[in-house]
Amino acid sequence: MYTLKYVNFRGNQLSGAFPSFIFNKSSLQDLDFSYNALSGEIPANICSNLPFLESISLSQNMFHGGIPSTLSNCKYLEILSLSINNLLGAIPKEIGNLTKLKELYLGYSGLQGEIPREFGNLAELELMALQVSNLQGEIPQELANLTGLEVLKLDKIFLTGEIPPEIHNLHNLKLLDLSHNKLVGAVPATIFNMSTLTGLGLQSNSLSGSLSSIADVQLPNLEELRLWSNNFSGTIPRVIFNASKLSVLELGINSFSGFIPNTFGNLRNLSFLSSFSNCKSLTYIGLSNNPLDGILPRMSMGNLSHSLEYFDLSYCNVSGGFPEEIGNLTNLIGIYLRGNKLNGSIPITLGKLQKLQGLHLEDNKLEGPIPDDICRLTKLYELGLSGNKLSGSIPACFSNLASLGTLSLGSNKLTSIPLTIWNLKSMLYLNFSSNFFTGPLPLDIGNLKVLIGIDFSTNNFSDVIPTVIGGLTNLQYLFLGYNRLQGSISESFGDLISLKSLNLSNNNLSRSIPISLEKLSYLEDLDLSFNKLKGEIPKGGSFGNFSAKSFEGNELLCGSPNLQVPPCKTSIHHKSRKNVLLLGIVLPLSTIFIIVVILLIVRYRKRVAVKVFDLQCGRAFKSFDVECEIMKSIRHRNLIKVISSCSTEELNIMVDVATALEYLHFGYSAPVIHCDLKPNNVLLDDNMVAHLSDFGIAKLLIGEDQSMTQTQTLATIGYMAPDVYSFGIILMETFKGKKPTDEIFNEEMTLKHWVNDWLPISIMKVIDANLLSREDMHFVAKEQCVSFVFNLAMECTVESPQQRINAKKIVTRLLKIRDSLLRNVGATSLLYYRPNCFY
Repeated sequence: MYTLKYVNFRGNQLSGAFPSFIFNKSSLQDLDFSYNALSGEIPANICSNLPFLESISLSQNMFHGGIPSTLSNCKYLEILSLSINNLLGAIPKEIGNLTKLKELYLGYSGLQGEIPREFGNLAELELMALQVSNLQGEIPQELANLTGLEVLKLDKIFLTGEIPPEIHNLHNLKLLDLSHNKLVGAVPATIFNMSTLTGLGLQSNSLSGSLSSIADVQLPNLEELRLWSNNFSGTIPRVIFNASKLSVLELGINSFSGFIPNTFGNLRNLSFLSSFSNCKSLTYIGLSNNPLDGILPRMSMGNLSHSLEYFDLSYCNVSGGFPEEIGNLTNLIGIYLRGNKLNGSIPITLGKLQKLQGLHLEDNKLEGPIPDDICRLTKLYELGLSGNKLSGSIPACFSNLASLGTLSLGSNKLTSIPLTIWNLKSMLYLNFSSNFFTGPLPLDIGNLKVLIGIDFSTNNFSDVIPTVIGGLTNLQYLFLGYNRLQGSISESFGDLISLKSLNLSNNNLSRSIPISLEKLSYLEDLDLSFNKLKGEIPKGGSFGNFSAKSFEGNELLCGSPNLQVPPCKTSIHHKSRKNVLLLGIVLPLSTIFIIVVILLIVRYRKRVAVKVFDLQCGRAFKSFDVECEIMKSIRHRNLIKVISSCSTEELNIMVDVATALEYLHFGYSAPVIHCDLKPNNVLLDDNMVAHLSDFGIAKLLIGEDQSMTQTQTLATIGYMAPDVYSFGIILMETFKGKKPTDEIFNEEMTLKHWVNDWLPISIMKVIDANLLSREDMHFVAKEQCVSFVFNLAMECTVESPQQRINAKKIVTRLLKIRDSLLRNVGATSLLYYRPNCFY
């Protein structure tokens, strides 16, 4: 053991302090404890105990503290690797005494101070890597003494000043990386005389000046040239086209312009691209953010290196058509041409680029349909076509793009979305904003479980917001503003726990703001402006950070004066409703009367709901008298008494209504036909039991002649008498969540026709999404229940009165449906009737 020379514990998940037993092996030459979890300080006595060390590798551990200056006592040291630790403090200048050192790795740490000038004494050094640390100051001129240096990595620190011209003395340098610093001034022309260079990284500094004066320089070994994000100007230097091994060229975010030498053509026509045909190994061309102001030459594009993988001319003022010859570059992985003036259609030859993963053509002037050939790009991950003039439908074959994570089609003239889009389960970002899409938001959007961002703003989407969106728990951005959406904001939005930004502005949303939104702790931006929202603005959670701008244009909102809304008269927002009497619809459909439900404690401590008539209308008295005459003489637990409006939510309301209907038709000596059966006239008491009311136009069948006495008022459109037909329409409305008078229905397509057309195809197209989803654990039983209900509704609404089911059979059928559901699901999971009007 005393002649042990090599110890290698690399990558063994060791933890704890540096093992002191090693110090007994004084003959040790190579010590490697890298890629472990050792902690504590690096022992200062390593070299006194192990004086013959030639290599110390302690990288990628958890050592802290400073670098011991005593490491300079290891006179034979050739490799010192301490990178990727938690080291702090300055680099000891004594390291410069390690004259045999060949490789020095001190990157990815918290080291501070300047690069020691003493490093210029490391005459045999071949590699210096000090990247990604907190070092600062200027590049020491003394580094130019390291004539054997092959790799110099000083990137991503805080270097300032200019690049010392003496750096050209590094005749063996292969890789020079000074990127991501704060370097200024011109690049010494002598750098381009370093024929050994294979990689030059100067990107992301503040370097300036023209490179066009550099001439007659050969860079035969240059493979990577990265100059992006500086302040270079003038023409692109000829030296680039002499680099026959060039594989990566990044010149973006500079100010290159004008002309290049005649031998390479006129830059304004971008014919200089043909010069790249000499670069047979070229894999990356990056010229973005330069005012090139030219046209993409067709032949030059087709003759580029077939090794080319990335082509970036974003924001270069490029105009003209999109060359079809780009289809020849079959190794392309990324095309970035956003922010130009390209016109014409998208070439179908793009379909040949089977390796393409990113296609960005945003903000051009492309027009026509999106070609189906794009569907052949099965590896495509990002597709950006926003800001063009594309028209027609999104291709249905997009379902072939199974890897697609970002689809940006905003600001075009597209008109329809295929259902197949909602099969793209890997989708992260979806932008359909500012197009001409219409109709309801599809329920199938709930299939895209990993969505992070949705922007459907500025379209003509209508109907309610699907509650399934609340199941997209990864969602961070949801923009649905500037549409024609209606209904309420779903309570399920409170489940969007990752949401940062929500914009529902400029729609027709009504009712209150769900208090569940208070749970969205990451919500930073909220815009609910210019809707028809009412009630108290929530106070908890992030709501304390929002301004009046988030809620403006909603005249019925109330809350804190800071939000520029009136104070709430009574604090009833989201309180228990146990003692509140509910009425089917608060707003009137007729100007004859106004229905108001109030809770009164009267002499005998009975709760009563008062029906208030417009006393200026004489016919109101007559209608009320007829109603009273009919109701005085009949009693049933599901028929309203004259003195009250409603007296129970835990029973099935449809059964209650059907039971009342059965009694009216069969349970009284003189049958009563209600004639105006609709949700308005179904009143609910504090236990959510339904009571049938408003007999103002009822027909009382008296005697054998069955003559009728009624008020002179028409039944409500959409629920026309007789009662069984009306009950069928109520069943449809209840489980569809749409009124028969909804704007989506007309004479050709009524609610009944809608249900009749879709019921044989898919029950999920018919039912209200709030009542049933495929994720429900009792989906099959509930789907069967709903199917029975809709079939019953269709039997109620057959055109021939003689073929319609009667009220007795309706009750029997509903009870059987309910009992079946109870057996299969349980009492707590019943589909109770909670129409939108009950609040």
